Amino acid sequence: MTDSWPEDVSELPAPEAAQPVESEAAIPPLEAPPLEAPEPLLRTPDEHAGGGLEVPDGFAVLEGTPEGARRGVAVVVSRFNGEIGTALLASALEELERAGVLREAITVVPVPGAFELPLAAMAFAKTRRYACVVALGCVIRGETPHFDLVAGEAASGLQLAALETGVPVAFGVLTTETVEQAQARTDKGAEAARCALEMADLFAQLRVAAAAT
Repeated sequence: MTDSWPEDVSELPAPEAAQPVESEAAIPPLEAPPLEAPEPLLRTPDEHAGGGLEVPDGFAVLEGTPEGARRGVAVVVSRFNGEIGTALLASALEELERAGVLREAITVVPVPGAFELPLAAMAFAKTRRYACVVALGCVIRGETPHFDLVAGEAASGLQLAALETGVPVAFGVLTTETVEQAQARTDKGAEAARCALEMADLFAQLRVAAAAT
């Protein structure tokens, strides 16, 4: 037999009194445990491994030196971000003169921007009047993909100029996030000049060694 509702609803049992609910202010907030920073997996961009290259004994070694005597050098430099380009150029020219390159043997080639550097480098390398080419410029990241396109094309184009002509082309193009980062790296002009001279000397030694065999 099923239960039925009483005719008089007053006979229904009274509901239990509702328990008071604590206010949100009274509930202590949950505190997440402090997160520990993960160990960096890669070195920071301005950190490099120290020490010099060591070649085991018993092997023939052919290595160039940044010697500039009797060498002609073309320096192609971007006018865009001219303040940085000027500092890079000064750094490179000082290094070339320090290495013994005569002032009259240096040709400076200003171009509109970093995108035009490969074409100028290719043209001057093809003349065979220069032992090496130094490419200088600065590309600073902005809010558009312009940075990636220009920096990438400049790098691949300069490499292509060297590969197609066989004339060393040194990459002295700064690719930075800010102007301040670029200003702190203008000594890369000297580094690019030394690299170009070293490779030119290496190629000269290689030609002599090949002719002697």
